[in-house]
Amino acid sequence: MSQAADLFDNTDSKVRYEAFRQVYLRYDAFSRLQAAAVAFGESLPIPELVAVGGQSDSKSSLVEAFLGFRFNVREVEMGTRRPLVIQMVHDPTAQTPRCRLQDEDSDEYGPPIVPETAVAEAIREMTDKHLRQMGSTVSAKPIVMRAEYAFCPNLTIIDTPGFILKARKGEPESMADDIKNMVRAQIAAPHRLILFLQQSSVEWCSSLWLHVIQEVDPNFMRTVVVASKFDNRLKEFAERWEVDRYLAASGYLPAHVKPFFVALPKDRTLTSSSEWRKQIQEVDASVFAHMRSQIVGGFNEERFGSHIGFGNLKRYLEDELARRYRDAAPATLSLLQERCEAVAGELVAADAQLQAATDVASLRRAASQHVFAVSTHIAALLQGATDPDPAQHGLTTEEERAAGHAPQWPGVAGPVHPVNAELRLYGGAAFERCLQEFQEAVQVLGFPTVARDKVANVLLAYKARGQGGGSSKVAQDIARHTAKELLAPLLVTACGRLAAVLRRAFDVAAESSALMNGACHQTLRAYVAFHAGLRCAYQAFIGRLEQQCRQLVHHHLDAATSEFAVGMLAELESTAGHEDAEGGSRADDAQHQIENAMREVVMEDVAAPTREPLRESQMTVPETPSPDLLATANKTIARRHGLALAGRNVDNDSPGRGRVTKLQRTAYARASAPSDALTTSYSGICSLAERIFERIRHSVASQAVPGTLKAAFLEPISSCLAAELALDLLARTDDDFMSMFTASGAVAVLEAKRDALSRRVEGLIKCKNEFQELARCL
Repeated sequence: MSQAADLFDNTDSKVRYEAFRQVYLRYDAFSRLQAAAVAFGESLPIPELVAVGGQSDSKSSLVEAFLGFRFNVREVEMGTRRPLVIQMVHDPTAQTPRCRLQDEDSDEYGPPIVPETAVAEAIREMTDKHLRQMGSTVSAKPIVMRAEYAFCPNLTIIDTPGFILKARKGEPESMADDIKNMVRAQIAAPHRLILFLQQSSVEWCSSLWLHVIQEVDPNFMRTVVVASKFDNRLKEFAERWEVDRYLAASGYLPAHVKPFFVALPKDRTLTSSSEWRKQIQEVDASVFAHMRSQIVGGFNEERFGSHIGFGNLKRYLEDELARRYRDAAPATLSLLQERCEAVAGELVAADAQLQAATDVASLRRAASQHVFAVSTHIAALLQGATDPDPAQHGLTTEEERAAGHAPQWPGVAGPVHPVNAELRLYGGAAFERCLQEFQEAVQVLGFPTVARDKVANVLLAYKARGQGGGSSKVAQDIARHTAKELLAPLLVTACGRLAAVLRRAFDVAAESSALMNGACHQTLRAYVAFHAGLRCAYQAFIGRLEQQCRQLVHHHLDAATSEFAVGMLAELESTAGHEDAEGGSRADDAQHQIENAMREVVMEDVAAPTREPLRESQMTVPETPSPDLLATANKTIARRHGLALAGRNVDNDSPGRGRVTKLQRTAYARASAPSDALTTSYSGICSLAERIFERIRHSVASQAVPGTLKAAFLEPISSCLAAELALDLLARTDDDFMSMFTASGAVAVLEAKRDALSRRVEGLIKCKNEFQELARCL
């Protein structure tokens, strides 16, 4: 009975409490700091005691023994599946336990739980609610319980779920590993003292869970080993050497590790806290009595006596934690100061973010500057900017193909490699290389073999209709249709590849603009929706340019393969073999004139697609041209009146129209007349068709199509890209514009974040002030 009084409730204990009031103040300050750290997710080096062990190793009974009352913690251990931080505060005025649970996301505590036996159910309810929200069966976020009682020490214990070998029926298969990982995370911090329990009936060499402790604390420098249920093991000892050898644990634990041996009451039917405390003392006394009287020779009490019994363990842990509190106070105060400053900075940033999220004018100004900067830099890249690093942003032709930006040219056998294919290019240089590759692809495009049946079908059909010049006309038709069939896919591919080069320029420009326009970019960096909107607007702009370019090049191909143009090419081809060098030069000049005419036709059609034909009063009757100017006249007539006019029946008696029609018909007849060298043989028709195809191919691969592509792609980017992007992103209502910066409910989220940081700052400042006051007292 005297031991019971000494341990829990005698006058000496109260005197000791008064003598070590500073210890109590220090502990109370640390316990408040611990509550704040748990609430706000802080990681502070607070000395703490973590109890770990197997599910049946009496860990829960030991926690209740420290508390001085029972609340059936063993019944909720597996039910909680969360760490339980028990802050024990020795308060002589609290003759009945005052237990309160800390709110999940606050450092405030709820009302006292009455009676104390209802604590277990409150813990279970809090755990179930939290796990449902997390969608998990185990959580590392602890529950904090503050217990103020006249019969408990100033001690904080983190009770963890007991280790298990296998999940019970109805539980997840991963339960054993989940608990092990959670406990390992709880004891990993170097400022935590590990209280490891193992049944004394288990030999040290056969320990199931000691290896888990060794993984975290290999040398047991911060581990207190406790052999529980020691009264059961005593029955096996008869002589002193047996018990001394077991108590020494030689060969199994390091020499500096001295285990504690504890036995606790087994009677779980006790309802009175005083009876519980009384039996704890009686068990301690009975253990010592057994070892002194029932074992031959007793035991080495001088060496092992201070490590036997719950009372000795309790006093050791109180003193050890008090020492650790004293040693940790300066470093903790310094760290608190740092954390207060850091969290205060986070609060200032949260206020600024909240203000920016509601300042429409500021966001519009920053967005406008960013759009202009990106647009300007894209234009500079296409004109030859030198600031981006080619090694970082440039691509070779093979890398473009690997990235999916450069598919193979359709209809061209084998890859086409321009002379600069190995250089890492971007922007305007990559654009020019793509045009060169297109020209090379067109030039190597071969004329396919034409089936004899196809030639015969077309030739006989012309003969059946009684049309003259059948063989020449067949060759022209074959060349026209072959050119359309082979060149159209190349033109589409060229448009797509040039568009890909321009799309890739956006990434280079956006990164360079961020470096050049740092303040504006910093303001907009967090707004992902805005940057996504800017990218989408640019991609849409390039998509429109690509569509327009496809129409332009198709116009050019239609003009180059029209009946009139091909007829002129056939005439040039038929006369090319009979002319001398001077004549050949004239033929080449005529070829260039035809190409220029095709380009003018395309540009006229695109610039004024709805232009009305000239009325008779607007027509001018030209003078009769000389034979040398016949080709030029034919070109002008074709461009002004369209190719369909060649076959139209015109009234020669109409004033002002007779000469024009006659000249056009003359040119068309010459173009349609069969060549002297051409026979109606299959080979002759195919030969002429191939030569006409080569002239069409040369016309398309010349500067007409590349010039059209350059003008159609590059000029709009330099002239109207910034305006187009600004209209797309900024010409919106305030609500629509702000949708790129603040999602629905985002302002409320930012306000909640700011409020949480504000409470966090207040709590940390309060803890820091308490520690500063404590430092003055010490």
